Amino acid sequence: MVEKLLASAAEATRYQREWFHGLRESAAGGGPLALVNADAPQEIFRAMGIPYVVNQWWASVVAAKRRAPHHLELLRERGYPDHTEQYSSIPLASLFDPDPRDAPWGGLPRPTIVLGETVGDGTRKIFDVWGSQPGITYYALESAAENAVPVNWWDLMPHDWEKAVGTARLDLMVSELENLIRFLETTTGRVFSERALRRVLDLVNEQAEWNRRTRDLVARTTPTPLAVTDGIPSVMIPQWHRGTEWARDAARRFNEEVEARVRAGAAVCEDERARLMWIGRGLWYDMDFYRRFEQRHGAVFVWSMYLAVAADGYPRYGDDPLRALAARFAAFNDQLYTPPWSSEWYVKEARLHRVDGVVHLVSDDARGGYFTNRALRAAGIPVYELHADNVDTRSYRESAEPALEDWLEREVLR
Repeated sequence: MVEKLLASAAEATRYQREWFHGLRESAAGGGPLALVNADAPQEIFRAMGIPYVVNQWWASVVAAKRRAPHHLELLRERGYPDHTEQYSSIPLASLFDPDPRDAPWGGLPRPTIVLGETVGDGTRKIFDVWGSQPGITYYALESAAENAVPVNWWDLMPHDWEKAVGTARLDLMVSELENLIRFLETTTGRVFSERALRRVLDLVNEQAEWNRRTRDLVARTTPTPLAVTDGIPSVMIPQWHRGTEWARDAARRFNEEVEARVRAGAAVCEDERARLMWIGRGLWYDMDFYRRFEQRHGAVFVWSMYLAVAADGYPRYGDDPLRALAARFAAFNDQLYTPPWSSEWYVKEARLHRVDGVVHLVSDDARGGYFTNRALRAAGIPVYELHADNVDTRSYRESAEPALEDWLEREVLR
């Protein structure tokens, strides 16, 4: 069990458990419940007061509780693939669990609406299965692309997002959001309020600014004051509640706690010998992984995408709330996975955090990984490719960690 050094991380986890208990009670009482992908416009649901749970967050909980093999077996028994897109498909298996009493946190309540974008054939088919179940409706969002790509999107996105994303993509996303609102009003009886959405977006921007301050503080501080195992819950649990005052205030408390550690000279590893960057999703079934490298080698993971994208990927300012929201998500996958959007951003972040090496978790469904690694190596930064899935323990070989340690000693610490 990973020890949390930050009170904000422990508090976020406690809050999430209480929130999930209330979510289960609401669903049991017959209220609407949405299951949404991590990169979908959750702010619409927030503004309309429709409870939702994030698909990939639930997969991370299942994996952390070592229940992923059971869920993948449930998929396999029904003829569904258990070897691809596991991060997105594990929550689907919750539908087929005949005895959910052993499920984490009491089990995933049955949603009435699922929302996901059509990125890749596998993701679309997973959500099609959701939509084929009685009482569940799948609302699909398109995934568009643009030929003109700004490599410095992180500078443009807060205010000049029309230029960064492209008018055609924004037009499409706005029309889809308008249709989503009509669909939700019809199916749930809830009423959309532009005023409520403006308030949600204001709170999200405030939260993003606090995350930006924290990211920049961690980047310039040596030795690092923040363990990645604290940073992920401290930033991501509030992300799933963004658009609320609690989430905004949680981001502020996180920033203040990191600042206090910096002022006190507190360090994750006093004998910090190397600063590492972790590219990819969290290794949810073994979060102790990161701390072992601190203890054995003085190698600290100072970066993960979670705090970094919370800083660069979310702030959007503008007078048109639907269009600003569209700008947040129309190119969200590009920011993380599509070169040169993603590759240039990873290089920028590696330099900002002054990393000595990069560990890149590469799963079978990785997108754009080759180009990311090529860009980092061209910038003179050593990269190690760790081939494993972040929720499927079958993909992780016992030889992986010794091989990574050997690379660390040869190419980084020497």
